[in-house]
Amino acid sequence: MLNSPLSPSSTELVISILDMVLSEGKPLDRAYSVHFSGLQLIPSEQARITKVVGDILRRLNLYCFLSDVKPEEISRLGSRLMNAWHLFHELELPKLQYSLPLAEAEYFARLEEAKLQPALWDGCPEWLDTMGQAQLGDAWAKERAALNAQPKRFIRTNILKCTREELAKKLRNEQVQTVEVDGVDTALEVVSDSALFRTESFKKGWFEQQDAGSQLVAAAVDAKPGMRVIDACAGAGGKTLSIAAQMKGKGRLLAMDVEQWKLDNLKQRARRANASNVETRIIASSKTIKRLKLSADRLLLDVPCSGLGVLKRNPDAKWRDTPDRLPVLVELQKHILQSYSRMVKVGGILIYATCSIMPEENRDQVDAFLAENEHFTFLEDETISVADSGFDGFYMARLERIAE
Repeated sequence: MLNSPLSPSSTELVISILDMVLSEGKPLDRAYSVHFSGLQLIPSEQARITKVVGDILRRLNLYCFLSDVKPEEISRLGSRLMNAWHLFHELELPKLQYSLPLAEAEYFARLEEAKLQPALWDGCPEWLDTMGQAQLGDAWAKERAALNAQPKRFIRTNILKCTREELAKKLRNEQVQTVEVDGVDTALEVVSDSALFRTESFKKGWFEQQDAGSQLVAAAVDAKPGMRVIDACAGAGGKTLSIAAQMKGKGRLLAMDVEQWKLDNLKQRARRANASNVETRIIASSKTIKRLKLSADRLLLDVPCSGLGVLKRNPDAKWRDTPDRLPVLVELQKHILQSYSRMVKVGGILIYATCSIMPEENRDQVDAFLAENEHFTFLEDETISVADSGFDGFYMARLERIAE
């Protein structure tokens, strides 16, 4: 993780960020934005802080257990939690002006106790461990362990503007070191702590930050120039832009969502990426879907899901979520599949995708849909394992409409 302790100021900043997330319920990216804005941090120190915050949130219950601090006590007892974090990583304790002592004998006794509890050691809340075991059985243990790892940093080459080799060379000239990702021909892994979004390459739209697994989902759409393609749950449009590049700017690519602000963000990103064939449309009602009946050569349904495949990247989510949310999401996924699938024309392909590794949201949904919709046939599916790939976890299935 780190080979030297955090400075006192960085330690205090970590505590403040954690407090905003855990006590105020703010999303992690919002907490970073609030605390980093206006600070003149060098990129490497900002990267150190985000790594430490991410590691603590990925194994929050473990560090809280080791320090005997509850999450809601971070503002008052955060220094003791940070002492436990430094001890865990065999680093000198930070020299804070005010620091609550941590009895090392008690810490090491708790450490040995924690090693006997696999879910606690992996930073997994009890509700999630129960769900994972129920749905994945023996495969859950390795996925659980992989979800507490630091996420790798991937970018997608915008092939509308450059090749992967050209991008890597340009970034190298901007002091950003990358390596190619096997099996994902648009992906580079960033292996240096660099100010990626300050580069000229980013400003010129040569790349987008996107997990390699997410790039594979977009590649499964297999959009061709001249096609009519719909991304019906587009969000901010990471996969939309990847599909636009597949289409080489030719054909019609309709990005749809129920939230206008996400589509507004997508428009800005599309301009920078030179994705000229992207149109946006708000889903105002069911009539929006009906008007597009039997019109799409390709339909991507990247449906709202639990996000349980991307927890190493969004570690704060598992401390806010509960198992009660999953049945609600499953019903929403079912509704979207049934309703939005009407937009696929005969001979067209529907791509159903989630950023979850739970079968209830994935193959179970697809099987239930096919059992009720004989005008679709199953082609193939894939679960991208967090443990096996090193990417985030995703699921994708390809279905073909064979009749009206």
